[in-house]
Amino acid sequence: MLKSLVLAGVLAAGLVTPAAAGDAFTETGLELKSLPGDLKGTLTTPAKKTKGPVVLILSGSGPTDRDGNSPIGVQAAPYRLLAHGLAERGVTSLRVDKRGIAASMAAATKEEDLRFQTYSDDARAWAAELKRQTGAKCVWLVGHSEGALVAEVAAQNNKDICGVVLISGAGRKAGDVLREQLTAGLPKEMQADAFKTLDELEAGRTVADPPPALAALFRKSVQPYLISWLPLDPAELVKTVHGPVLIVQGTTDIQIGMADAERLAAARSDAKLVKLEGVNHVLKVASADRAANQATYADPHLPLAPGVVEAVAEFVKARR
Repeated sequence: MLKSLVLAGVLAAGLVTPAAAGDAFTETGLELKSLPGDLKGTLTTPAKKTKGPVVLILSGSGPTDRDGNSPIGVQAAPYRLLAHGLAERGVTSLRVDKRGIAASMAAATKEEDLRFQTYSDDARAWAAELKRQTGAKCVWLVGHSEGALVAEVAAQNNKDICGVVLISGAGRKAGDVLREQLTAGLPKEMQADAFKTLDELEAGRTVADPPPALAALFRKSVQPYLISWLPLDPAELVKTVHGPVLIVQGTTDIQIGMADAERLAAARSDAKLVKLEGVNHVLKVASADRAANQATYADPHLPLAPGVVEAVAEFVKARR
């Protein structure tokens, strides 16, 4: 669908911004020509012009922008910090606003027309053009949270991709994760209707009258997207990803657990699993206390936890 809409060409959009961290890198705005509007992102290039690895950073779910921020309470800027840290280690990166989000708002489709494949097609298009623009022989996909699943899908049978880095990615189907969350977060009297609705969507059938109290999750316009997403099994997909696989998981992540990372690793015998003690979902040092953990989501001044940048940089640089 979107492959026929996304037009070739990444164009510079904006001026090179002042480099930070002692002139360690420069940043340039990029555009990917597309219909109904262009997709936009930021290319972060090390100041030393070396032929280092090139990575595409893929955002998590919801209205998450290229920096990893969201209007629904996340201002931790993990992707911006990751891009800067990688550049200091000689790794070029592109982080992008998803279709319909932030500066890529003009590229939004109608909600009822959105599919999971929309995001993976966009990732493939960005990767192909990033490869062409940089002259890299291939591009690494670094996916965070739901972006990890996008990376797995985009890397299928894709020779533009060197391999994937899956950070805080689910190891189970979305339906299993949703059931766990709904069991923990919904009053018991609402759970039966919620699970019945989820069962129908997993069977590929839309639900005419979803529970009103759960409209935010199951509204009719979002059901086609859910139907396209629910069958995807990360542990099955990772088996057939083109190229090497790194799995990175923090031990105090309150959204994705270590069991998910271990399931991914078990499905791919040659995958490397990096376990980061005391690191949460937004890649900051945090305790397991829920309130204290969530407080880090709103603090862009906190640096990334030690080990995050190092794990990614060392992996992609060792496999050039």
